[in-house]
Amino acid sequence: MPTTLAAIDIGSNAIRLSIGRIENDRKVTVLDNFRDPVRLGRDVFTERVISEETMDAAIETFKRFREIIDRNNATFTRAVATSALREAMNRDSFTDNISHACGIDIEVINPEEEARLIYLAVADKVNLKNKTALLIDIGGGSTEITLTVDGSIISTESYRLGTVRLLQVLEEKKQGEKKFNLLVQEYVEAARRRLKKEIGGKKIDLCVGTGGNIEAFGALRKDLLGKERNGSFSSDDLNSILKKLTSLSFEERVREIRLRPDRADVIIPASIILQEIVKLAGIQEVIVPGVGLKEGLMIDMGQAVLGEQKYSNREQVVTSAVEIGRKYSFDEQHGTSVARYAVELFDQTKGLHNLPLEHRLLLEAAAMLHDVGTYISMTAHHKHTFYLITATPIIGLNSEQMQIVANVARYHRKSFPKMQHDHYRVLSSKNRIVVSKLAAILRLADAMDNEHASRVSSFTVNYKKPHFTVHLQGDGDLLLEKWALMNKADFFEEVFGVKLAIED
Repeated sequence: MPTTLAAIDIGSNAIRLSIGRIENDRKVTVLDNFRDPVRLGRDVFTERVISEETMDAAIETFKRFREIIDRNNATFTRAVATSALREAMNRDSFTDNISHACGIDIEVINPEEEARLIYLAVADKVNLKNKTALLIDIGGGSTEITLTVDGSIISTESYRLGTVRLLQVLEEKKQGEKKFNLLVQEYVEAARRRLKKEIGGKKIDLCVGTGGNIEAFGALRKDLLGKERNGSFSSDDLNSILKKLTSLSFEERVREIRLRPDRADVIIPASIILQEIVKLAGIQEVIVPGVGLKEGLMIDMGQAVLGEQKYSNREQVVTSAVEIGRKYSFDEQHGTSVARYAVELFDQTKGLHNLPLEHRLLLEAAAMLHDVGTYISMTAHHKHTFYLITATPIIGLNSEQMQIVANVARYHRKSFPKMQHDHYRVLSSKNRIVVSKLAAILRLADAMDNEHASRVSSFTVNYKKPHFTVHLQGDGDLLLEKWALMNKADFFEEVFGVKLAIED
């Protein structure tokens, strides 16, 4: 029997609902879309709080969405919020009010998760394999620029260049609309340095645009330029559209080209943002697949229901971890070898650690990045590793998972985890246990490549309480690796209550 899903995107300019269904071919099909123009960013980007009036409007929207969800007998519902709610000082009050009013819990996601969900939607419609692609999502509160290579995200940056944000922040200084448009250009220009660094000298094979404003360019291409809608537009089209838009007043954009009022006021800031990015990246054409966050959310939910999420997510997490490692000039061979040893140890000691499979991926990421702190200094590099991982999100992991990864990498050497350490103490008791177990495994994996020579080709472990025996195979006598294993075994022995021995 088909499973019905409900995905809600709480943006800065509107709140959107998609109803979808997992069909017999295991594909997710969107059945219907709904949108309410509740502009959270209007309040947040000027006052930092959501007003009572906007809060009431949002509650009414969610009540209506609840009725639609129930009418469609949706089995699973997921609601995510982006820039405006991330920054709202009263976001907890907002999410509590929604939960009490209609029983829908809201996740406030970070920019990296937002980019990943949009990527899922784009990858479902556009072939990104064997290409370097630039994904541009212009929202109400921020603009996400994501770089993918051969179908995997290698980097993503979030810029505070949302259309509603620009409208609210700059409108106070406006002296006529022409002056306002110049101010928008100046505001965008301030982000050019970061943007240029992000794109660098990479040759972009494909550019994909998402978000309501970019989708509107398809209709404007026809209405203003007399060209057919074909799912894309050129940089020349964009320049011509912007020129015509700026020649019209707000009222004329509503009356003559039939833009919704909540689109007519933000379309020019969106056009200017996109024009600058397109110019900087040397892009000739923007593909518009007509999907966005809520479609990606729907796909993500479908993968979770079908049990496909863990497999699909691993490739993305590992790709992101490797890119972070390269950013900090890590020893890639050593990181890869330690990660391989760590996951093999995890698999061979399932009966000892009793951790679910999802923690295998967190261990792999921590093992890959455990030495990145040497980018700052060899001295106390495990501490630097913690701060670098904390400050550089791994795409595909949420905040809780990132904290586990950072702590596991932090404890790959030196001090054992202690309650005096703030970053360890703030973890839940369950996650403190996870960190201790994974860090103990990581210490052994790191010891197996103590000389950064990857000489261990394979190993086996045998456990007969309380004895834990490791047998190494590889190049040479492996004396240094065996010595390092015994030297770093104390934490593993303490955590798991075993006595480690090396078998010749």
